[in-house]
Amino acid sequence: MNGWTGRILRINLTDQKINIEEPGHDSYSRFLGGRGLGCHILWQEVGPPTDPLAPENKLIFLTGPLTGTQVPTSGRFTVTSKSPLTGTVFDSNSGGIWGVRLKKAGYDGLIIEGKAAKPVYILINEKEVVLKDAQKLWGLNVPDTTGAVTGAEGRGYSVACIGPAGENRVKISCIMNDNTRALGRGGLGAVMGSKLLKAIAVKGVQKIRPADPEKLAFILYETNKWIKANPITSQGLPEFGTPVLVNLMNECGIFPSFNFQESQFPDAENISGEAVAEKILVGKKGCYGCPIKCTRLTQTKNDSGEGPEYESIWALGPQCGINDLEAVAEANYLCNRLGLDTISVGVTIGCAMEMAAKKLVDADIRFGDAAKLSSLIEDIAYRRGLGQELAEGSRAFARKYGGQQFAMQVKGLELPAYDPRGVQGMGLGFATSNRGGCHLRAYMVGPEILGVPKMVDRFSTEGKAGLTIFYQNLNAAMDSLIICRFTGLTVSEEYFARLLSAVTGADFQPQDLHTVGERIWNLERMYNLREGFSSADDTLPERLLKEPVQHGPSKGHVVYLDRMLRDYYRFRGWDVQGVPTAKKLSELGLEVG
Repeated sequence: MNGWTGRILRINLTDQKINIEEPGHDSYSRFLGGRGLGCHILWQEVGPPTDPLAPENKLIFLTGPLTGTQVPTSGRFTVTSKSPLTGTVFDSNSGGIWGVRLKKAGYDGLIIEGKAAKPVYILINEKEVVLKDAQKLWGLNVPDTTGAVTGAEGRGYSVACIGPAGENRVKISCIMNDNTRALGRGGLGAVMGSKLLKAIAVKGVQKIRPADPEKLAFILYETNKWIKANPITSQGLPEFGTPVLVNLMNECGIFPSFNFQESQFPDAENISGEAVAEKILVGKKGCYGCPIKCTRLTQTKNDSGEGPEYESIWALGPQCGINDLEAVAEANYLCNRLGLDTISVGVTIGCAMEMAAKKLVDADIRFGDAAKLSSLIEDIAYRRGLGQELAEGSRAFARKYGGQQFAMQVKGLELPAYDPRGVQGMGLGFATSNRGGCHLRAYMVGPEILGVPKMVDRFSTEGKAGLTIFYQNLNAAMDSLIICRFTGLTVSEEYFARLLSAVTGADFQPQDLHTVGERIWNLERMYNLREGFSSADDTLPERLLKEPVQHGPSKGHVVYLDRMLRDYYRFRGWDVQGVPTAKKLSELGLEVG
């Protein structure tokens, strides 16, 4: 097969058995790879009785059919598991080079199950797959772990690993790869830590050959023209990175601050993309095969590293009432070293700050206190003091102290940097996301703010259900190919289908991608329903539904969720309780009864 190697590694850490499996053409054609194939495997192998931190849970690393090809931004891979933070099906994807090297080693993916008797790391190359002792690595941070593994194994290896946060099973911890790339959200680092798996090092040099090189070259020429023609991917992101969004979102009144109490931040300019470029930027880089190169290399008076990205700037800054760019950047570097998700860390701390202000929590933390940010982050990673409770995430923390309404989360996953009271479609996307509060499932900021592919009224609820579904399905397919979301801002599904056809040799039409995406979305929904979730979980924090914005361009608005949710279920082919009908499942070829 072109596009796929047809081989997936399965490693049982309990008995140290290593097998190679062949999923078969049907699984690839129906789910493509990445997120889709990961959900398919999780559905079959991890059911409701499974505790996310038990040996029976799986970590499913997968590439996609476009991974490692010449297609722009195709260096990505995913990890799927049952989340210890949300209890939902969960996937996360990352850039860098790790996924490309796994595929060039001859594998589409890797399934990790069981639990090691002592800390181990896995070494994968074209000739061997070996489990190695990692006891001396346990306790090291991410860059030290990466350096120790590559130093021991030699050049050419890419390392995915956990830091102290994952080792301590912090439920907002990440798996990090290539030092600073994050498989963020959902606590997948804790799953890896629960298995006593410290790192996975991969090396491969096999060529990935497309079925039709000439056809691929022509489509790539056309695709790259679209990327170069769009001001977002040719100017905004290359020049300022993702922080280019800070001033725009603030001006639109959808830039949450002080734990979503406000929708604008008075000092946004101090932590904007322009401020990053002027004050701390020292260089730029990109992931494998990326012409956009949105990553910022930065340096403060005390430290240096990558980022911070838009979401990290917001979560560690305005969400906590902090306007100190260097403090935010250093907190971001620290999260990367310790293996923590910056969004969940910032939102959870912001929640605690508001609850402390309201005397629900006896803790000396307050909005704007940049001096305590780094120590709080360390306390979370090592589960010390208040950090022991914050390590469980905002939902669990707020429940413990009777302040559930102050946790800005959906299904347990902390919300990102957009106040949905000013972007109604984003509100619907947050509420219905199968992995919890996520902006990437349906990036409705595209049409509602950026005008991509066309501008729609951001305050209106009309047509938002259909548009949200369209993007949810398309993005599920993109996460299975796997392509960076930024490419989707300028390249249409017509080009993705043509690229996939040229790589694999099979005939894929744009509608096929939407069908695959819809199949994935419905299977994820069925997984969550099997886990005990219901339509009652398709909601938003009370503040966003009942407290109108007090100031700025979004003044007077809440999220009018009920108006959109009824249409959403109907357009999805689900019943009024949000359960996919037998007819819809049959149309999608899903046997999940």
